[in-house]
Amino acid sequence: MLTSMIELEVPAVQGVVMTDDTMTVDLVDGRSISVPLAWYPRLVNATPQERNAWRIIGQGHGLHWEALDEDISVENLLMGNGSGESQKSFQQWLSKRG
Repeated sequence: MLTSMIELEVPAVQGVVMTDDTMTVDLVDGRSISVPLAWYPRLVNATPQERNAWRIIGQGHGLHWEALDEDISVENLLMGNGSGESQKSFQQWLSKRG
């Protein structure tokens, strides 16, 4: 069996624009990635103020929302991966929000 390893250079985040249903992440290499908020249940259930309270982490390779305890990597965005959180974990988080 022949396998190959593809090594990707992951660009850093330059900025983020949030709408009611979409997150667009601008990268330093000029690309923009738009994904539906439905991919990230914590962002869907957040207030607009909470959604916009993001910060860049990991030397520009990820985003963090403190109030939501949410982290999203540029690599996962580029690969088209949504939240990997289990339904049980999400429901526990949701019940604590009141």
